Amino acid sequence: MALDLPGIVAAVQTHAAASGHIERVAGHEPISTPAGGITASVWLDRITSVPARSGLASTTALVVLAVRLQIPWRGDLDNVDLQLAAAADDLMRAYTGDFTLGSQVANVDLLGESGTRLEGRAGYLQPSDGQVYRVFTITLPIVVNDLWDQAA
Repeated sequence: MALDLPGIVAAVQTHAAASGHIERVAGHEPISTPAGGITASVWLDRITSVPARSGLASTTALVVLAVRLQIPWRGDLDNVDLQLAAAADDLMRAYTGDFTLGSQVANVDLLGESGTRLEGRAGYLQPSDGQVYRVFTITLPIVVNDLWDQAA
C-alpha cells in the first residue's frame, strides 16, 4: 500500500476551507507573506512507525501534519485571538468528528495512543517583511494502518 499523502492533505484542507473562518488554504508552509484574514497552511511534519499497531506482516505508520492558522496582528490582540480560537475550535471539532478523514485513514490519533495527540499551540511569527502574525499551530497525528509490507 502506498501513502496517499495528497488525498490526506486534501481532506484536511477541505475541513479548513469549509470552516467559514478561513480565507485561504494552502498545502504548504507559506514562503511569502499572506494577505489579511486567516490563512490555513497544511504540511507534512513527520512520519514514523507505530509499533503497537504493527505486526509481523506490515507496519502501521503515524503521519503527523502541521495545520497552521495565521492572521496579521495589527494591535487588536483580543480580537485576533478570538478569531483564531474560533477557527481552531472548528478545525479540531471537524478532525474529531471525521477522524477517519472520509475513510482514508485508520484514525486521527485524538488522545495520543501512538505517542502524539491532537493538540494546538498559539504563538507569533515574524517573517522577513517585518509584519507580526498571531499563529495557532495544530499538530494533527494520523494513523495509517498496514502502510508498509514487511519482507519475510
